[in-house]
Amino acid sequence: MKKTVLITDLDNTLFDWFSIWYASNSAMFDKVYEITGLSSDVILPEVKKIHQEHGTAEYAFLLQNLPSLLAMYGSEDGINEALDEAIHAFRSERRKHLCLYPTVEDTLKTLKNIGVLVIAYTESKSYYTSYRLKKLGLDNYIDYLFSPPDHELPEELGSGTKFSFSLTKPKHTPEGETKPNPKLLLDIINDLGADVEDCVYIGDSEMKDIEMAQQACVTDVFARYGTTHFENNAEGYELLRAVTHWTDEDVEREKRIKENYHHIPPTYTVDSFSELLEIFNFQMFKGADS
Repeated sequence: MKKTVLITDLDNTLFDWFSIWYASNSAMFDKVYEITGLSSDVILPEVKKIHQEHGTAEYAFLLQNLPSLLAMYGSEDGINEALDEAIHAFRSERRKHLCLYPTVEDTLKTLKNIGVLVIAYTESKSYYTSYRLKKLGLDNYIDYLFSPPDHELPEELGSGTKFSFSLTKPKHTPEGETKPNPKLLLDIINDLGADVEDCVYIGDSEMKDIEMAQQACVTDVFARYGTTHFENNAEGYELLRAVTHWTDEDVEREKRIKENYHHIPPTYTVDSFSELLEIFNFQMFKGADS
């Protein structure tokens, strides 16, 4: 089957987002408890509130905004100094776990050598997505990145919030639009001058990624390898639930997605990213982007 465009989810499709998140955050929280003497019963509810305010479980300026820490240390600078070990624990674990799934880079390299148009479409906020894209070298292979606009970032960061990509052109999805959204997927395809029949979409969520692709009549591939992260990490899952950015409204929206899910099996299922090369006859994209 001839294809000239690959549209890929990012988190838990190209890399294990959950393992990165859990390793870095649990290491940081453990150090915070150790240094401050405060318990998780105090810290985690405050974390959840800030995550909900900013619409992400990855808020980079978290410790500096926790009320209990501000009360203890008086200022953001005071927190940074007192909890330097916790911040370094976070960064060290993130560095250790930030890696692509096996076969991802070689497969993307092959696709770029062919001339395939590679599009990334994610629900993760632009700043955090861009950081991972750059650190993992994905900006050498991905032509366009579609992600939601950021929450408000501290002014003093200035240009520190901007990333210089080798190849990738970043674009924002409309505010508040989430998967599964077949119209948005079709808008992305049309925006780049591609034809639906030439596209293949890969993602790790049957309920969101696969359902969306099927409703948009885009060839769908289920990344089964990206669904195993909770299997042996109940503790990690509980931590994520405790500090989730989901509001009551988000929970209700998720319930509606589950209720409307059609349970149509994926057209293709893969256990490694490289299997895409076995399923499809990828060829050069010749359409004109806008």
